[in-house]
Amino acid sequence: MEEEVVTQTEQTEESSKPDFVQDKFWNKDTNEINIEELSSSYNSLEKKLGSRTEDLSKQIREDIANEAKAKVPENYEISMPEIPENVQMDIDPEMPLLQWWQKTAKEAGLSQDQFNTGIEAFVNNEIGSLPDLDNEKQLLGESANARIEAADLWSKKNLSTDSYDAISEFASTAKGVKALEEIMKLNKDAPIPQTETAIDAAPSLDDLRSMMKDPRYWKDGDRDQAYINKVSNLYEKYYGNKKAS
Repeated sequence: MEEEVVTQTEQTEESSKPDFVQDKFWNKDTNEINIEELSSSYNSLEKKLGSRTEDLSKQIREDIANEAKAKVPENYEISMPEIPENVQMDIDPEMPLLQWWQKTAKEAGLSQDQFNTGIEAFVNNEIGSLPDLDNEKQLLGESANARIEAADLWSKKNLSTDSYDAISEFASTAKGVKALEEIMKLNKDAPIPQTETAIDAAPSLDDLRSMMKDPRYWKDGDRDQAYINKVSNLYEKYYGNKKAS
């Protein structure tokens, strides 16, 4: 009889342990959960999980960084985006702004496509600041093309290459062309420049044909032998026996 009572007591004690509690966390003496053991085990597990999570995050970050680096070219290729037909624009590789962008893109790990996006934004900004050529021509009237060509030819004949490059930007507007025409009138009878001008450096056939239309080349009473010699020498130097017309 006593044996049966003991057995029943043990069964009662064992059955009082919840099923979700592992034996190692159950204190049989007090018939209670061993809070200290459970807490210690939980803290240890949390520490291990935290360590693994941190390692996993670190690995993911490294993988992303390596993938980004793989897309960064050794040297970025500079390619011009599509620009309007009436706009002429070149990018100088030595331009400080471009060199800064190359360095910044490299440090940021940008791909070639991302680098090109920056170049396109720069070019579009430059184009946006240019004058509207069609509108400027309208301001010059019906003879706009002739006036622009005359101002351009005069600049080539009388200015050095550097000065011509500077004045070309100035004369890209109607006001600029008008101002240049006033200068042309003031220097109408000025002698031929003794220093090399822009037209001396690289005259086109159209330039030389225009020079031949100058009264100093063909008109009796206005013919200037020095001017004629200059035109002839330029033809011979750059075009040999090629006909002007």
